[in-house]
Amino acid sequence: QVQLVASGGGSVQAGGSLRLSCAASPYISTHICMAWFRQSPGKERENVARIYTSDGSAFYADSVRGRFTISQDNANHTVYLQVTSLKPEDTAVYYCARTPVTSYCPQAKSAFSTWGQGTQVTVSS
Repeated sequence: QVQLVASGGGSVQAGGSLRLSCAASPYISTHICMAWFRQSPGKERENVARIYTSDGSAFYADSVRGRFTISQDNANHTVYLQVTSLKPEDTAVYYCARTPVTSYCPQAKSAFSTWGQGTQVTVSS
């Protein structure tokens, strides 16, 4: 059974950095899309970064491009989200998720079938 466990959230001041981890068991499959979403109170869950595991192609929301970096470590079965230059508006619960086998990396949350439990990121001004 595929499971995702997210970790690495915390409380930081504006301008700070964190590295979020998404441990996949039993391993990171090929030909899937792994993504990080975030959701803050009263807002829709937003896809902020995603990576196609077969070739490492990465995609970002405009709001985080240049500040967030998604990467995969197949040896450790983990997908990371390095978040830098954090802003108060980045405060949210961050979730990792994966699609079933696919030929592309979709943006819509409905395409993602397996979700981790979420990790809280709080950015103070």
